[in-house]
Amino acid sequence: MKVAFVTDTGTGMSPEEWKKEGIYCIPLQIECDGTSYDEMVTINHEQFIQNLHDKKLMKTSLPRLGHIEDCFNEIKSEGYDTVFCVPICKGLSGAYDAMEMIAKQVGLDFVGIDCYVTAVVEQDCIRIAKAMYDAGKSLDEIVSRLNRIVETADTILIFEDLQHMRRGGRLTPAAALLGGLLKIKPVLHLDKSTQGRVDVLAKPRTLSKAQSSVIERLKSLHVTKDYKFIIAHVDVLDNAKAYKEKIEAAFEGAQVQIIDLVSAVGVHTGLGCLALQVFNPNVE
Repeated sequence: MKVAFVTDTGTGMSPEEWKKEGIYCIPLQIECDGTSYDEMVTINHEQFIQNLHDKKLMKTSLPRLGHIEDCFNEIKSEGYDTVFCVPICKGLSGAYDAMEMIAKQVGLDFVGIDCYVTAVVEQDCIRIAKAMYDAGKSLDEIVSRLNRIVETADTILIFEDLQHMRRGGRLTPAAALLGGLLKIKPVLHLDKSTQGRVDVLAKPRTLSKAQSSVIERLKSLHVTKDYKFIIAHVDVLDNAKAYKEKIEAAFEGAQVQIIDLVSAVGVHTGLGCLALQVFNPNVE
């Protein structure tokens, strides 16, 4: 058995970056003004942010089926017989199902992990999977370890408003209007319990109260300083830095990383979103 490891740009990393690690990466799609772009290939993060400021309507979709097929045919031609895939979660995209379908079409065995989210959880899972395989671990051992990591993960988003979620079909117009009228800071999350779909956690009226509700949730989940903490933001770096200080004060010894929110997710959150992702990558 020879296994190739495959992910997508939902990780926040480009195909070229992943290639250096011996991992295949297929770009998600961002559509704007009638043109479909390959995330992190033909549209970069700066262009995406400018589109948000220009109030351009954008949509997202799974990787082009032709790109997946080309990638898997290349993998097969290089002597691989199995693909191990960790794409953006099923609750947000059809990428997983498309990879599974095309693997079967081109004659590759398929092993997949639904990480029930995207971004750094997805990134760490595919990286850990390859490292374990290179160390001689079986696929069953790898799948079991990744599933345990995913069990520890939660991603919690604080929104500036819900209009992008409404336009993207993630919320009803009535729910989006309610958020605007009440001047709330909606707190939503996704994890295994939500099957990778976005669910409401709280409806506080201020950013400070929203952040406090997130910290209370993490403590209720018995998150410790040994977890990985990542704040992803959509062009609100100062807010992200203040949020980081608040989290580090609540979890003494925690190390919080700040990153840009993945563009394919930011399309639906809009400007001002703060997303906190926590998980334990060292769980055995």
